[in-house]
Amino acid sequence: MFYLFPYIATEEVTPEIVLNAYKLNLFPMGEDEDNIRWYTAIPRAIIPMIEKAFNTPRIIQRLIKQNIFEIRVDYDFGSVIRNCAYRKDTWINKKIIELYTELHKKGYAHSVETYYNNKLAGGLYGLAIKGAFFGESMFHKKDNASKVALVKLYNILARNNYKLFEIQMITPVFEQFGAVEIETNDYLALLNSAMKKECKFIL
Repeated sequence: MFYLFPYIATEEVTPEIVLNAYKLNLFPMGEDEDNIRWYTAIPRAIIPMIEKAFNTPRIIQRLIKQNIFEIRVDYDFGSVIRNCAYRKDTWINKKIIELYTELHKKGYAHSVETYYNNKLAGGLYGLAIKGAFFGESMFHKKDNASKVALVKLYNILARNNYKLFEIQMITPVFEQFGAVEIETNDYLALLNSAMKKECKFIL
């Protein structure tokens, strides 16, 4: 579950503060239109970056093999984060969109997108810092589109030797792919190790 930390006013939050927060086991979530609060999650959910830990469901394997979706990376970050925010209850407010869009311009925030008939069908975004990738949100307009993007993301992280793939909290979707929960001490040890490793998010 998520745990709340002291409130920080929006005018104090910069992209640099966000980057440092992740290194300290914190992440921001929007409270209303313009304000954010800092959270941590206990236990923490991750997709292990170890051999054979990642499981791709057969239906997703077939979709990838059949090239049902075109996959693009960092092609339209703005559309991805806005689509992730487009739901009844969302923590992705105007301030979050502004911060992560700026982090995308700085080369930290990335999106993986899937297209069907040249139209955006799904995707996800997150933050790459040193040897860690922090998954933030995903969406789909067509069944399984975001799951195909998740497989692409994991392959990018594995190929570039990332040590940590953090997803905050576990869901049935992530469980299908091998996600697990770990306690705070284990997560902090993994986070510390990832912060000592330099990785590049490249295709």
